[in-house]
Amino acid sequence: MSAASGRRVPLAGSERRALPGARPVGPSDRAEQLQVSVHLRPRKPLPSWADATTPRLTRARFAELHGAAVEDVARVSAFATDHGLRVDAAHAARRTVVLSGSAQALSRAFDVELQRWERDGTSFRGRLGPVHVPAALADAIEGVFGLDDRPQVRSRIARRARGGAGGDESLTPAQVAALYDFPRHLDGGGQTVALLQLGGGYRRAELESAFAALGVRPRRSIDVSVDGGSNTPSGHPHSDDAEVQLDVEVAGSIVPGATLAVYFAPNTERGFLDGVSAAVHDAVLRPSVLSISWGAAEPAWTLQALRAIDGVLRDAAALGVTVCVAAGDSGSGDDVHDHRPHVDFPASSPGALACGGTRLHLHRSPLSLAGEEVWNDGPGGAGAGGGGVSAVFAAPPWQAACEQGGPPRSGDRPGRGLPDVAGSADPAAGWRVQVDGAEQVLGGTSAVAPLWAALVAMANQRRETPVGLLAPLLYEHASLLRDVTEGRNGAYTARPGWDPCTGLGTPRGDRLVRLLSGA
Repeated sequence: MSAASGRRVPLAGSERRALPGARPVGPSDRAEQLQVSVHLRPRKPLPSWADATTPRLTRARFAELHGAAVEDVARVSAFATDHGLRVDAAHAARRTVVLSGSAQALSRAFDVELQRWERDGTSFRGRLGPVHVPAALADAIEGVFGLDDRPQVRSRIARRARGGAGGDESLTPAQVAALYDFPRHLDGGGQTVALLQLGGGYRRAELESAFAALGVRPRRSIDVSVDGGSNTPSGHPHSDDAEVQLDVEVAGSIVPGATLAVYFAPNTERGFLDGVSAAVHDAVLRPSVLSISWGAAEPAWTLQALRAIDGVLRDAAALGVTVCVAAGDSGSGDDVHDHRPHVDFPASSPGALACGGTRLHLHRSPLSLAGEEVWNDGPGGAGAGGGGVSAVFAAPPWQAACEQGGPPRSGDRPGRGLPDVAGSADPAAGWRVQVDGAEQVLGGTSAVAPLWAALVAMANQRRETPVGLLAPLLYEHASLLRDVTEGRNGAYTARPGWDPCTGLGTPRGDRLVRLLSGA
């Protein structure tokens, strides 16, 4: 027996609670073959946010400095051998060791009880309480993911209610980009835009037809499987296919010269973490920007997941990858029904460019932007833009003077404020896309993340090195955004300057690209 198999201790931050509304229905199948991802500490501490604008690291150099230590991987491998588990992969840069074995063997190895649960007709494998690891490994292991496969996140997409305001009004992605003054002469050429998906899919022939109807011909799209996730369209236009199609059509229409890399992962904590990490550390496709349109309120995550995913977004900053994340579609409550404000994660990580939602006011002849307000359809409506103050993450340095000379606050509690920026999210006059052969008008902050990702790809097209962590520059040059000062998202009201409804505002695309490209 190795030292890695001695006295056990609870892994800090790994505690799981029962999913609200779920009920246990019996023990898990002990013979079921499972995989888990063991997330390790970096060899050298990750750069602080204050250092995020220093010269970018190559992926190879990052692995040398901040990847997992060889001895930590060896100790986890020894632990696996002692417990009859297999080591399926070890990703040094991603600080991840993938172990597999039977549910029984993994339960014993990590001292957890696995059960089957059901909620709303969905069955999943779950656990309660913490994961346990050998005391000799507790300093090296930052998280263990995959024992519990409950559904973790939801897409941030909103559909226009039948008979709702807006009539038949809708806009193509190109029209929205034009309203925000995106440069017409840039197409994202030479860039890879990554899109993370946790469900659904698309059929290539239908996607090509949709692009043809929009009058564009994107360069190419590539599907990447993570943890067994795959492009699996249901054929139903009201499924998660709508999220996938919205992301791909928005990005592909605005920057058709870019390569679109669609990372499909399971909708679990493990799938989310590994999906983000796979995109950020992809040394083959090398995305310069990642768009994420999925999330969940901070209380829905384990602390180990919050820390691990936030760590991967620090990786992204060091590598020069911009991460654009939808800020949520349920206003300041973020679909947590306790009458208190909450924010969405991973948008609440300081490494994310958190993207909130607005409602457009338009001149129709010719089509132009008359103004904007906070997107909020009120009770019973399609939704409202998410935003507020994190209960987990401190305000980063660039938010030091957001509000009344200090960082964002929720009551007496300071924290990271979101969103950072915003864009059109109101489905009443929403984005016109094709989903499973049917035209739909969609909204939500899901559309805003790929919108901003496309703008970053345009800027990167003109740069020698990618923009990377974008927020510090935007807070320094806030006048290059359109400030949105009307409306509220529940607990918060828009006002001049940054606010927890629409952040700094919406893009003045051409001006921002000139700034970011150094012109």
